[in-house]
Amino acid sequence: MTTPRIFAIRPEPGLTATITAGVSKGIAIIGHAMSRVEPRGWTLPNLGGIDGVLVGSANAIRHAGNKLEALQGLPVLAVGQATADCAQDTGLTVERVGTGGLQQLLDDLPSKPRHLLRLAGEDHVALDRPAHVNLTTRIAYRMQTIAMEEDFANFLRSEAIVLLHSASAAAHFASECNRMEIARGQITLAALGPRILEPVGMGWRKKRAADTPDDAALLALVRDLCH
Repeated sequence: MTTPRIFAIRPEPGLTATITAGVSKGIAIIGHAMSRVEPRGWTLPNLGGIDGVLVGSANAIRHAGNKLEALQGLPVLAVGQATADCAQDTGLTVERVGTGGLQQLLDDLPSKPRHLLRLAGEDHVALDRPAHVNLTTRIAYRMQTIAMEEDFANFLRSEAIVLLHSASAAAHFASECNRMEIARGQITLAALGPRILEPVGMGWRKKRAADTPDDAALLALVRDLCH
């Protein structure tokens, strides 16, 4: 039985982090970034009354610029451990680390009034705000897509597993497979969460989501898919 090639398409520096995590688990992952992160200019809101920062991606911290200095006194609610680690590396204090996405992180907050500054990407997940939580959103970065190269397309014409870390990346990958006329039946999609698979459509060999939105769970899923 032929072992499928495994590809990660997320932007740097996450791409290298995923490849390195794969090596530690004995999983060989080939990197083909299909997007890059670009900072966007943003303005600080009036911080009076804001008592926390909600962050759904480490990219929001990396590309927030010198405005992070003004947020040093505010606790961070991070979507996952990688985002929390990035926040701590910049000197921010982490109050909570989620394990099931931003919506669950909000839903699990104690029912006391909170006003959070949400640092997000241009393409971000809509949240169902609990009644006791106010959100002020600022866009710190955007994803610039990269067209699929012919060598990558050729790899995908035999059995492959592709790791998907965001819904926008999933949609772009599916669109590029259509453009390059790549048959979907040889490709298995392994996603960080079920929402990520919503835009990709049908016809893939398999579509699976990790149990929790982190690379450890995603790599465990890949190992299962390989066997």
